[in-house]
Parts: sequence; C-alpha cells; structure tokens
Amino acid sequence: MNVRPSAILLDNDKILTLRYQYGEKEVFALPGGNPDPGESLSDALARELMEELGVEVAVGKMVSCGEVIWQELQKETLHMIFNANITKGIPALDPAHTTALEIVWLPISELPSRHLYPNVGPQIAAFCMDSLHSGHIGVIDQPYLRS
Repeated sequence: MNVRPSAILLDNDKILTLRYQYGEKEVFALPGGNPDPGESLSDALARELMEELGVEVAVGKMVSCGEVIWQELQKETLHMIFNANITKGIPALDPAHTTALEIVWLPISELPSRHLYPNVGPQIAAFCMDSLHSGHIGVIDQPYLRS
C-alpha cells in the first residue's frame, strides 16, 4: 500500500489544487506526494511542496484519512490529509517535479462538484467551514477511475 500525505492550503475561501488531465477527465489533486524511506509524513509533505511548488510550509494537524482501492490496477493508497500554511514563497509549478498542468485555487464551495484526488471534496469543505470537524476515515470512493 502506498501512503500519500497531502495538504490543505487555504487562501480566503479558496484551496490550492493541481490540475491534471487524464483522457477526457479533468482532475484536481491536493498537493503532496510519497515519503522517502525513513521520512516522516510531515517532513515528506514539506519536501514535496518545496519541490513541486517552491514554497515552505508549516504542516499542521491531520484532518482526514482514508484509503483509495483501485481494483483494476491492484493498487491501494492511504491518503493522510494535513492542514498546512505557506510560510515562505509563492506557489509556482516546477515541471521537473510534477506533471500537473497548472495550479488552480478552487473555491471551497466547488469542491463537492469537482473530480478531486483523493475524492474528499465534501469532507474538506466541511473541515474548512468547521475546523473541529472530524476527518473521514475509511474507503474513499473514486468513481471517475472506473471505466
């Protein structure tokens, strides 16, 4: 099973996402990545955001956790989503470290209606509205991954 920490980075009523195009499907992903051996989740997240976006972040508490099970690919990923704040820099894509097409600051109100990876738009919107909201724990349905 892969483990992927990712970040909720807010600016007023918008969240930073990375836009990808998979065939006909436009997908917005939370920034993050995979830890290197021996690396903590928060350290991996800070490193990935520096590599992909050129920003330093303060990683806060984990706000959501869930697994994506891709039967067709025989692959599972455990997603750990953290609240984070940019402490230095302005986000800009580094093509050497990501295949994302662009950074998109999505309005929080649009999260439930967009293809998000991981597919936790409603949970993130609830967290943004109420920081005491407990995170989703369980299987994350990724309906757009099915044929």
